[in-house]
Amino acid sequence: MNSIKSEFTIKDLENFSGIKAHTIRIWEKRYNLLKPNRTDSNIRYYDISNLQKLLNVSLLNNNGLKISKIADLSDSSIAVKVRELVSKSGIDSQASNSLKLAMLNFDENMFNATYNNLVVNSSFRDIFKNVFLPFLNEIGMLWQVNSITPAHEHFITNLIKQKIHINIERLQLSKPINFEKVFVLYLPMNEIHELGLLYLHFELLLHGYQSVYLGQSVPVSNLLDVQKVYNNICFVSYLTVEPSKVSVLDYIEQVNNEILENSNSELWVLGRKVVEEDKAIDFEKVSVFYSVVDLLARV
Repeated sequence: MNSIKSEFTIKDLENFSGIKAHTIRIWEKRYNLLKPNRTDSNIRYYDISNLQKLLNVSLLNNNGLKISKIADLSDSSIAVKVRELVSKSGIDSQASNSLKLAMLNFDENMFNATYNNLVVNSSFRDIFKNVFLPFLNEIGMLWQVNSITPAHEHFITNLIKQKIHINIERLQLSKPINFEKVFVLYLPMNEIHELGLLYLHFELLLHGYQSVYLGQSVPVSNLLDVQKVYNNICFVSYLTVEPSKVSVLDYIEQVNNEILENSNSELWVLGRKVVEEDKAIDFEKVSVFYSVVDLLARV
């Protein structure tokens, strides 16, 4: 699972490009569009250059260029057409393709070049919502079907985290203007998936709130320390893979009993574990959200 992926099946190409394997085979046979390699046992596989070409072909085809016309172009001409299309329309699908290639090649320079091109015309907030979020959802699916490894996912998510941190630091230069409540963001013990929570930290600062970021793997008892400093706290937690040893309901009940009762604090929770919980989460001081967008609508 953790080896670096450099060979791709036709199913991998379908997962990355959104083009059905049947269509890829037709393009390959009729137009000689891709040039697969073969193993000693005559099984076809594709290298990174084939994947890169298919992503570019997909972009051109989805924007009105017939496949027969694309097939007549050289690889370099296809790349030029893609750059022309992107410069004219500013479409985000090419950014997504560039991010995929940066991830597959572990290419930090490509990631930064893609991001810098986006920043020219868009705010970080728009980039995260319109490019990073759809991209992260897509790589989540690619990981589930083994088209990428955890190494790929960790590489690209850490680069995205760096951009969130940079934009958080800029906001922290300004003092809070909204003192209605203090937000305290944390993840439960053994939870390390912090990208969504980190972005919420950015959004809360953008809205002028005081937001305290505790980060990964915080014991419930430690939340009492924050209550010694602040009143009227809204704890926010993002449950992706934890809690795993107890149910989400049991975990929230623990927070309610140890932290929320006899205080002015409340708890907002979201994440995959919350969505998968089949029992009703019904506590007076607990609010459940099924997406970042839903939570931000409450802010």
